[in-house]
Amino acid sequence: MRRKNDNKTAAVIFFSTIAFAIVILAISIIKTNIYNSTEHKSVFSETELFAAEASKGYYASVNAQARDGSWTKAIDWYDEGNEEHNVQAYTVDFFVTNNTKDEIKDFSLKLNFHDDALLLSAWNGSVEIHQHTEDGEIVDLIYDLRQFNPAEHIVETVTATDGEILVYMKPGDYLVYSPSTSLNALEIPIEPYDATVPGIILYFPIGDDIEHVMSVELDYSFHRKLTSEPLFWVAQVLAGIWFIALLIYIITSIQIKKYKERHERDNEIINESMETFIGFIDAKDPYTNGHSIRVAKYTRLIAEELGYKGEELERIYYVALLHDCGKIGVPDKILGKPDRLTDEEFKVIKSHTVRGGEIMSHFKSLKNAGEGALYHHERYDGKGYPEGKAGEDIPFIARIICVADSYDAMNTNRVYRDKLSKEHILEELERCKGKQFDPKVADVMINLIKNDKLNIED
Repeated sequence: MRRKNDNKTAAVIFFSTIAFAIVILAISIIKTNIYNSTEHKSVFSETELFAAEASKGYYASVNAQARDGSWTKAIDWYDEGNEEHNVQAYTVDFFVTNNTKDEIKDFSLKLNFHDDALLLSAWNGSVEIHQHTEDGEIVDLIYDLRQFNPAEHIVETVTATDGEILVYMKPGDYLVYSPSTSLNALEIPIEPYDATVPGIILYFPIGDDIEHVMSVELDYSFHRKLTSEPLFWVAQVLAGIWFIALLIYIITSIQIKKYKERHERDNEIINESMETFIGFIDAKDPYTNGHSIRVAKYTRLIAEELGYKGEELERIYYVALLHDCGKIGVPDKILGKPDRLTDEEFKVIKSHTVRGGEIMSHFKSLKNAGEGALYHHERYDGKGYPEGKAGEDIPFIARIICVADSYDAMNTNRVYRDKLSKEHILEELERCKGKQFDPKVADVMINLIKNDKLNIED
């Protein structure tokens, strides 16, 4: 029963551990997916955007650096015939930096213009132009400004005096830059603690402070690897512990099974050896053949009713099995004598208890092995032998064997009489309670007899 309970407990622990690990793994997957599907936004004012160093207070930051070009153009803003160069080109590099240990899988830049600007080119990515007109907002997607063909788009443009056509961005207009997904663009993904640098060429009126003409909004999302989620490793550790524990349990179970099999074989050998030895004793008196085994079984039944179990119950059985081992030294003619024994012969008979105690004193592996052999003929009232012990002074196992031994004597044919009836046996047990027998043990035996629980095979 204990082994079954241990197995159930182990099964519950193993199931709970792996179930907990699976739950933690599922949570880590869900957290990672939620994190990866979350859109992040950061806004950079003109001051932050063109600061000497990029801000580190963001998961992802944008820092712009404007390289003023040596070329200028003349724009006739008001159709007045102006041919004087009044706009200057700037190449603006936007350093988009990933400040985390996760990969940025996608991003876009929204450039809000606060002054007039002319858009010439942007590389690698596409631009979505948003212009405000008297008729409403114009939205136009240009995949590659380097191949811009005004005839194919609806955006407002201006033409420089040299004939070059530029996209006209007025205050309040904005563009959304999305990086190219082509393999040679290399702008996305952005590796942890790395940066990418999209660039745009813009013309501004000569004399304008470029650091105050635009601000940027950065929209981005991450691709966090599952292995970067701490709960994933918690789940892995739990699964590892579970697997190791399972291996240990399997190996231990195999070892325990082998031990139990060996233990059972050893017990079988010991039991057979004891029963063979007891057979020699019982064979000395054909009228009591099988007596020792029956007494051992009766003793075990009584002990079981009294609450003994497991190894202690087995120990009681073996002690009872060997209770008459001292008879090996009693002459056959005395054991099988059909007539009344003489006083001298009775002394020899009684000596089997002492002799049995001496024999069993060498049986060190069986705890208190000699108690049954030495004291099973003691009486509860103190009139027994060999020491005249009484009541609780008699070892409890000897008190049990005393009742079992007497029952078997009354329930079997002897050389001097036939076995007694069930009613007669019950009367004798009742009559001898508190005299020959421990009352508690005698009551257990009486209940076993009345409930027909003593039917055993010889």
